[in-house]
Amino acid sequence: MAERSAHQRTAAALLCTGALLLCATTASAFPLSPGEQLIQQIQQQQEQQKQLLQQQEHLLQEIEQRQQQERQKQLLQQQEQLRQEIEQQQRQQERQREQRQPQQQQQQRDKCGYESCHVTKPGLLNVHLVPHTHDDVGWLKTVDQYFYGDRNDIQHAGVQYILDSVVEQLLKNHERRFIYVETAFFYRWWKRQNQDMKNDVRTLVNQGRLEFVNGGWVMSDEASTHYSSVIDQMTLGLRFLNQTFGECGRPRVAWHIDPFGHAREHASMFAQVNTFTQTTKKMKKKQQQLFFSFSLSLCPGILPNGYNPPEGFCWDQSCDDAPIRDDPDLEDYNVDDVVQRFLHIAKAQANVYKTNHIVMTMGSDFQYENANLWYKNLDKLIDYVNERQKNGSNVNLLYSTPSCYLQELHRANRTWALKTDDFFPYADAAHDFWTGYFSSRPALKRYERRSNGLLQTCNQLEVLGGPVSRDGPFGKGETLTMKKSLAVAQHHDAVSGTSKQHVANDYARRLANGWNTCQVVVSNSLSALSGSAAPRVYCDLLNISVCSFTESSPEFTVTVFNPLGRSLLWPVRLPVNGSRYSVSDPGGNPVDSQVAPVSDSTRDLRRGRGFAVNELVFEVQAPPLGFSSYTVSQSQDRTGIKTGLNRNQTRAETRAKTGLNQGPVQIENKFVRATFDPDTGLLSGLMNLETKQKIDLTQNFYWYNGSDGNNSDSDQPSGAYIFRPNSSTPFVISKTAKIQLIQTSVVQEVRQVFSSWVSQVVRLYSGSRALELEWTVGPVPVQDDLGKEVMTRLDTNIKSGGVFFTDSNGRELLRRRKDFRPTWKLKQSEPIAGNYYPINSRAFITDEEKQLTVVTDRSQGGSSIQNGSLEIMLHRRLLYDDVRGVAEPLNETSELFPDGLVVRGTLLLSLDPPKSAADKHRPLGQETVLQPLLSFTKGKPEPSAKLTFSGLQAALPPAVHLLTLSQWDSDSVLLRLEHQFQTRESRTNSEPVTVNLQKLFSTLEVLGFSELNLSANQWKEDVKRFDWTPETEEEKWEQKSSVDPSFWDVTLRPMEIRTFLLRVRVRV
Repeated sequence: MAERSAHQRTAAALLCTGALLLCATTASAFPLSPGEQLIQQIQQQQEQQKQLLQQQEHLLQEIEQRQQQERQKQLLQQQEQLRQEIEQQQRQQERQREQRQPQQQQQQRDKCGYESCHVTKPGLLNVHLVPHTHDDVGWLKTVDQYFYGDRNDIQHAGVQYILDSVVEQLLKNHERRFIYVETAFFYRWWKRQNQDMKNDVRTLVNQGRLEFVNGGWVMSDEASTHYSSVIDQMTLGLRFLNQTFGECGRPRVAWHIDPFGHAREHASMFAQVNTFTQTTKKMKKKQQQLFFSFSLSLCPGILPNGYNPPEGFCWDQSCDDAPIRDDPDLEDYNVDDVVQRFLHIAKAQANVYKTNHIVMTMGSDFQYENANLWYKNLDKLIDYVNERQKNGSNVNLLYSTPSCYLQELHRANRTWALKTDDFFPYADAAHDFWTGYFSSRPALKRYERRSNGLLQTCNQLEVLGGPVSRDGPFGKGETLTMKKSLAVAQHHDAVSGTSKQHVANDYARRLANGWNTCQVVVSNSLSALSGSAAPRVYCDLLNISVCSFTESSPEFTVTVFNPLGRSLLWPVRLPVNGSRYSVSDPGGNPVDSQVAPVSDSTRDLRRGRGFAVNELVFEVQAPPLGFSSYTVSQSQDRTGIKTGLNRNQTRAETRAKTGLNQGPVQIENKFVRATFDPDTGLLSGLMNLETKQKIDLTQNFYWYNGSDGNNSDSDQPSGAYIFRPNSSTPFVISKTAKIQLIQTSVVQEVRQVFSSWVSQVVRLYSGSRALELEWTVGPVPVQDDLGKEVMTRLDTNIKSGGVFFTDSNGRELLRRRKDFRPTWKLKQSEPIAGNYYPINSRAFITDEEKQLTVVTDRSQGGSSIQNGSLEIMLHRRLLYDDVRGVAEPLNETSELFPDGLVVRGTLLLSLDPPKSAADKHRPLGQETVLQPLLSFTKGKPEPSAKLTFSGLQAALPPAVHLLTLSQWDSDSVLLRLEHQFQTRESRTNSEPVTVNLQKLFSTLEVLGFSELNLSANQWKEDVKRFDWTPETEEEKWEQKSSVDPSFWDVTLRPMEIRTFLLRVRVRV
C-alpha cells in the first residue's frame, strides 16, 4: 500500500501541473467573446481532463504491472529458497542413506578398486602408466620439513603442495589416475582440508581415480624392522583410511618400491593384510627370472627403471626432459620422435615380461608438486601412441594403478615360479652391496626396539586400567602420540639409519615425546590397579647405571610390570651409593640381593649423568601380564662380593704378558658354564650343564677398514647404505683382554677391557639359561683417517659347513649359505659384504648335535664367513659418503659425545640340542623385545596397596605369544595371539594350540568377538585373495586355516597370527 500511495501522489502532481500549463497557454491567445471563451475553456478543460485521466490510467496500469513483477520476483525468490532447502534436505537425506547403506551398495554407486580399471585390449601390448610420487617420511629433511616444503636448500620437496596439485588435476579429467602411499603425510594434509575439498577427494577415491596402495603409516624398511612394529604401523595407517573412505580406501596392493631388499616375513604379513602384490626395486637382468615369483599369496614384480619413468619421459618440474610439442606449425614439433622412442622402450620391456601387460611408473621422489606438467604430457602421450593403432601399431597406453595391472596378470591365467626365501642382500653394482645399513646408527636401532616394548606395555595398561588410565590422578595421557612416533620410525630411511644426522635426531626426539605421553597412561593405570596414588618415577638410563632416584633414596619400592603372557624371572640392576641393602618380595619375604661396583667403562660412558658407585642386583618374578612390587631398604655397610678381585685382575694381566698358566677362569650357575683362557682373558668354552653339551668358543672384537672409494676394482666407498671393506681380513682390536672377576650369589661377571674404546662384561645370572655379553664400543677412533666397521666374532668347533640361519623381521628363520643364492647362480664379487644378512632378533649355527644361538637386542648385520663362526656388526664410523643421496658420511657425534658416539648393547648366547633349541630362543627373543617396565615410588608401599597383579586368569601356553592388547574404542579391545614356533621346530611346541578367549582375562569379561585380518581393517570372512598357479604342482603353497573346536576356543597353527576385536566389560 505504501508503494501504491506514492504512485497516486505522483499522478495528482501531474494533474496540477497540467492545469498551470493550460492557464499559461490561454493567456497568449486573441480575445474572444465571453461566451466563446467560456465554451472554449470548458472544451479545453474537458480535453485536458481526458488526457489526464488517460495518463492516470496509464500510470495506474504501470503501477499494477510493477507490483505484479515485484510479487513475481518475491515468489520466485521464495521458490528458489524453497528449492535450495529441499536440495539441502535431499543432500542430507542422501548422506544419511549413504551412512546407513552397506559398503557393497556404496561400491555399486561409485566403482572403485578393480571395477574402476580402464578397459584393456586383449590383442595388444597394454602399457599400464602409473602416476605416483614417492614421499619419504624423513630422509634428507625431517618429516615436518618435507610436509611444509621447508629447507628447500637441502632438497626441493613439499608434500602438501603435491597433494593439492594432484587433486586439482584429477578433478579435471575422469580418465586420470594417481596412487598414494604414505598415510602419515596424507593424514596431515587431510586434517587441514575444508569439507568441500574432503567431498571432492572422497569422490575421487570412490571412483578409483585416487587409489591408496600399501596403506601403512609409512613404507617400512624390510631389513631392520621387527614384525610387531610393522603390523602396528600398518594397522594405524589402514584404520585411518578405513574410517575415512570405507571399502574404497582399502589398499589392494603392497607397494614397496624403495626398501633396499625384501624380506620373506614382510611378504607373509602383506598376504595376511590382504594386499596382493609387491613391486620391487630394479634388479639385475640376470636375476629377472624372478619377475613374478610369489610367496604366501603375493605376486612380486620387478620394475625396469626402479620406480622412475623411462628415460626421456619425466615431465616433472624437477626434470629436464622436453615436453610434447604437438603444434605442427612449430619448428620443434616432436610428436613423432616421442612416440617412436616410447614404442621402442615399451617393446624392449615387453621382451622380459610374461604377459601382454607391462607397467611403467610415471613419477619419482616428491614429484607432482606441479601435477599439470605431468598430466598434460601424459594425456598427449596416450592419445598420440594409441592413434598409431589405426596404422597397425600393437601398443595400447592407459592410465592405470598397480591393482589394475595385477588384475590383468591374474586374468592371464599363467603359472608362476614360487620363491620361498627373500631378496637379500641387495646390490646395484658388482661391488655395491647394500648391507651396511643393517647395522648403521646402532643407538637409534636400539632406541626404536626399546620404544616398541614400551608402546606394547602402554597399550596393555591402557586396557587393564580402563578409562582412568587416560584421565586419572597423574593427568591426561594417550597412546596415539607414541603410536605415530614409532610408526614413523619404521620408515625405510629411519630405523635403517640412512637419513641425515639432524633427521635421525628428529626420529629420536619423536620417540621421546611419545614415551612422555605414555608414562601418564602407565602411572594412571598402575595407580588404579594397585590402589596406590603415590607418584611414580621412571629411569630410562639404567643400562648405564643412571637413576637419580635410586642413587639418593634410602628406601623405595620398585614395581616390575611384565608385558608377556607368561611368568617371568628377570634380573634387576639399580645404581646405588650404599654397600648393603635388603630387598623383600610382595609377600614380605627376603630376596637374595648383592652389591657390585660400577665398572670403569660404565663410569666413562655416563659423562657426568650419574654418580652411583655401586649396583644393587637381584632377581624378580612377575606374573603374566601383571606386576610385582619389591621393597628396597638401605642397611648397614657390608659387601657381598668375594675377596681377591684385584688379585684376579692383576693375575690376568700378568698371564697375558708372560703366558703363565695358573688355571682357567670360569663362571657358572646350575644351567651354564663359561670358561676363559687364562693367558688371553678371552672366552674359551661354553657348556650346557643340563644337557652336558660343550663347545670350544672364542670371542673377540675386530674391525674392517671401510673403503674410501680409491680402489682399482671400484670407486664405491663404504657408507650408511653400502658395506664395502678394503680387505676380507679384519683387524683384531686386541688379542688379549684385561679381566676382572665378580662373583656373587646373584650374578657372576667377567669384565673385559680390550682397548680404550672396546670393553665387555660377560655375565651370568643365577636363574638364567643364557650367557649375556654386554658390549661397549666407542668412541671409534678415526684420527688415522681410516673408517672402521666394528664387529664381534664367535669362533666355535661346530661343524656348520658354511651354513647359518638368520631370522626374518623377528619371526621365521631362513637358511643361509656362504656365496650362494637359492634361486640363481651367484658370482661373488664381495666376499664379506656379499655374505652379510640382516639379523633382527637372532642367528645361529648348528650341526647334528649342537646349536649355538645368539639373540640380539636390536637389528644388526651378520654372517658366517668361516666354518663354525658367527660374526655380528656392532658399530660403524665412516669418513666418506657412499653416494646414495644422503651426502653425509656416517660419522655420529653429539654434544655429549663430540669425540664419537659410544654404543652399548647385549648379546645372549645359548647352547642346546638342535631339536629343542627353539624352546629356549623363541621365548628369549620375546623377552628381549618386551622387557619388563620398572617404575619407582618413594618409601614402602601403602598398607592397602596391591603388590601383585595379573591381567590373565592363567599363563598362556608356551607356544602362544600375546602380540597385541590395545584399546580399540570405548567397549572393545584389539587382541592378537601368535603361535611363535615354526613347523617341526620343536618336538613339543610346534603343534596347534587352543586358547579360550572367554577365560583369558582376570579383570575383563569378554562378551563377544569378531575375527579380523592381520591389520584389523577387514573382517576375516570378507577377505578374498587371488589364486595363483605355481609352475609345478609340488610348489603349490596352501594356507591352512585353523579349525576351532568351539565358539570361544580358538586354535593357532605354527607361525599363525590371529586378530580379534573383543567386546568387553570390567568384571564386577
